[in-house]
Amino acid sequence: MKNLSIILSSLALVVAIVFGVLFLTKDSKNVEQGETAASETSAEKGSIVYVDLDRILQEYDMANDLRSVVETKVQNIQAEVTRRGKKLENDVNAFQDKINKGLMTRSVAEAQGQKLQQQEQEFNNYAAQKQNEIQEEQVVMMNQLADAIKTYLDKYNQTKQYAMILTNQGGAPVLTADKSLDITDDVLSGLNEEYVKNKK
Repeated sequence: MKNLSIILSSLALVVAIVFGVLFLTKDSKNVEQGETAASETSAEKGSIVYVDLDRILQEYDMANDLRSVVETKVQNIQAEVTRRGKKLENDVNAFQDKINKGLMTRSVAEAQGQKLQQQEQEFNNYAAQKQNEIQEEQVVMMNQLADAIKTYLDKYNQTKQYAMILTNQGGAPVLTADKSLDITDDVLSGLNEEYVKNKK
């Protein structure tokens, strides 16, 4: 029963980390990259070009829609886990209070203590299951985005015929490059167009 507050704290930490990861791609805008507004790329056929994955995850409509859905699910999961955790905590406190006041016989206290321990174990299992669900939701979201981006880039490169398209995220692997090799604006425009078209 003493582990209840530790479990609630660790679950809250996991949820905070998930929210941090979800919002990181949303809120970490780079002003310098935001000022680039070329809709057509000047890179030539056969060039090695790159896209800024951070910007795509921020500005791709599908990413924003999926992120909203996942955030809602995470909030609902967190609210239910918190509700169940508080109920269990209240039950434990009421039980301790009755024991301290001597309002139960030893046999009744043992029976209720075992029942509370079983409820705590069930809650721990539930909290762990929900934690896994949160992680699965995030993985599925990232897989859906990766698949949509890869599918679009394959089709996009059939006409552009670049030798290679790299994804740059957080300055890796592309530390520095000619701005004409950055095709992010062109790709974002196409991704969003296709997403709107497919949504209809």
